Amino acid sequence: MKITRIESRIQRSSFTYGAGSSGVGGNLHLRGMDTLVVRVETEDGLHGWGEGFGFNLVDTTKDALDRLIAPAAIGQDATRPAALSLMLQRRFHNFGRSGPVTFAISAIDIALWDLAGKRAGKPLHALLGSAARERVEAYASLLRYGVPEDVARNTREAVARGYARIKLHEVDLACIRAARAAAPPEVPLMLDINCAWGSEAEAMDFCRAVEGMNIAWVEEPIWPPEDLTGIATVRNAARCPIAGGENIGSPEEFGRFFAAGALDVAQPSVTKIGGLTAMRQVAELARLAGVELVPHCPYFGPGLLASLHFLAAAEEAQPIEIYYADLQAAPYGKALDPVAGHIAVPTGPGLGLDPAW
Repeated sequence: MKITRIESRIQRSSFTYGAGSSGVGGNLHLRGMDTLVVRVETEDGLHGWGEGFGFNLVDTTKDALDRLIAPAAIGQDATRPAALSLMLQRRFHNFGRSGPVTFAISAIDIALWDLAGKRAGKPLHALLGSAARERVEAYASLLRYGVPEDVARNTREAVARGYARIKLHEVDLACIRAARAAAPPEVPLMLDINCAWGSEAEAMDFCRAVEGMNIAWVEEPIWPPEDLTGIATVRNAARCPIAGGENIGSPEEFGRFFAAGALDVAQPSVTKIGGLTAMRQVAELARLAGVELVPHCPYFGPGLLASLHFLAAAEEAQPIEIYYADLQAAPYGKALDPVAGHIAVPTGPGLGLDPAW
């Protein structure tokens, strides 16, 4: 079944995330929540939906998709996502093994898996595994506020909304202590550092400072994110799990991280790494290495749905990341809003929902 048409559109939405008047932390770069939605049509008239990373970079990813990836994918077999992904990677590898080209390939791959589910007449998770969860636990991923009072207020509100796990993007210990005081002690905190620390010593000092706070993991503690030796050093010294992977560009690179003993928790991003095909490859490598896999997923479009189906099918239950932000116009409206801290998995064929188009 040949691909006959590929279209892309950027969906932009304003959003609120609970920042107070005294500051908005480190999130000034997010002026809006931008989603690059991709529609892939085949010669039988069916279409599938995909998403490429992301946020304020969507114009660049769209350009890579429209000018490079889509023309190369037209006329190709839509029933073999892995083969098409490999062909595209090899053809365009000289543009980099991570970044907008790979993000665009990710979008095509997700759309082809959506098409596969539709042709089979089954929800996508049925093609990915046998767990068949009807709902997946969600954790609230709070953006950076940089103000302890804002952190505490939003942590309390997230718990009141039903979230039983909270991620922070704070590096200030006062903000982290404010969240810990605001949440019940049994609610674990995930700490995404976004590569803030410039040395292993700084990262290890931070990990020691948060001991005893019920920390589920410390994420991307040092710069640069590809410093697997440094991250492994931190992991060997830390008394809390170390997570990372949103900036790892391929399954092969994940394999190197696993071999170095750098990660307790792997976080591949379906809209960055090459779609569900690459996600499944990372999952197998993680299984062999004894590393947990919890996808990076701060999205609202087909990337969120693809991650949801992946987790619904996974042998081991893991939570899905939900950006703690209220969008004025989300791609699926309120269909994917968590209820009591969980998201219902769509039961229709493929991804199960069509985004606004």
